[in-house]
Amino acid sequence: MQDYNYVWANCFEITLELSCCKYPPTSELQKEWENNRESLLAFIEKVHIGVKGFVKDAITGAGLDNATIVVAGIAHNITAGK
Repeated sequence: MQDYNYVWANCFEITLELSCCKYPPTSELQKEWENNRESLLAFIEKVHIGVKGFVKDAITGAGLDNATIVVAGIAHNITAGK
């Protein structure tokens, strides 16, 4: 699903795995939070780095559906939604 969303929905999903144990005991959850809190908060602070906004016609100001956004040096174009 992550690959599909990245390519077709302009959505970048991630999976965070904090330990090798898929189902840690409840008694361990507080320790996992404490061990990873600062890293998670630092990651969250970085999620808005980049370009975001609306693609609009320069004259009318109307939104442009399906506009392709190309950035030199990046081999992945983005297509604007509605």
